[in-house]
Amino acid sequence: MTLSLFTGLVQATVLQRPMTLDTGSGVLHGSLLLPKSDTPVPVVLIISGSGPTDRDGNNPDGGRNDSLKRLAWVLAKHNIASLRYDKRGVAASLAATPDERNLSVEAYVSDAVAWGQQLKNDPRMGPLILLGHSEGALIANLAAPTVGAAGVISVSGSARPIDEVLRQQLATRLPPALMLRSNQLLDSLKAGQVDAEVPPALQVIFRPSVQPYLISLFRQDPAGAFARLKMPALIIQGSNDIQVGVADARLLKAAKPDAHLALIEGMNHVLRIVANDTRRQLASYKDPQLPLAAELGAQILHFIATLTAP
Repeated sequence: MTLSLFTGLVQATVLQRPMTLDTGSGVLHGSLLLPKSDTPVPVVLIISGSGPTDRDGNNPDGGRNDSLKRLAWVLAKHNIASLRYDKRGVAASLAATPDERNLSVEAYVSDAVAWGQQLKNDPRMGPLILLGHSEGALIANLAAPTVGAAGVISVSGSARPIDEVLRQQLATRLPPALMLRSNQLLDSLKAGQVDAEVPPALQVIFRPSVQPYLISLFRQDPAGAFARLKMPALIIQGSNDIQVGVADARLLKAAKPDAHLALIEGMNHVLRIVANDTRRQLASYKDPQLPLAAELGAQILHFIATLTAP
């Protein structure tokens, strides 16, 4: 059987439809994949990462890789539904918050809770699992208790406050003068103060319009949020992730010892097996044809199976 024929057969057994959520302050748009079944199936709410990353895992600053779209299809092929969505202010959901000065972590969490409640109210759906990728892992951890999720999956999620992560990332990329100014900006934002004096080279990260969101983000404690989860949790981290490291995954495990930690050798931040080489790493962010790491799907499927076992 050819790959195209196999894909066509899988798609024929999966309902694909757009979904919307009226938040009261704007409409969000998402994509539902629902395997055809006579009984309710588990459903995964997939929450994308930072910045203008869309429902498929694509970011206009980074390129198209379709990581979350491909993950949704892995789930569908194994009789698991999923909903992935554009966050407010992003892609099809841009109109919900067109001015990024009005974005906040709290709004993102509220939206995830509302999506989760919509799925839980659908009789076609079984247990609800929240899966967050990168910054989306923090949103999943914060939303899961309120929505009563059956389980949480953190994929490439940080354990440290995000200002600490940024300091570490920028320290290897900026010349000393810019690093000094970057640290001053991080200090101001951590203290809850905006700072409009941003050098052109730092605008992409610290532009004044995004600073209110960064203030809301920097006051979060990812490890603390993960530790407070009462439901089963899975931590997935790739060894070749150039954005979030294995040390963060181990800190999450330490915060919630009953969580399962899956370290995937060779997997990077866009969920592919890629050599620890800068050129190949960056190229993978723009290659939707690269297959996902096989162990990623295996770990997620096993975790969901443990949640639904009689």
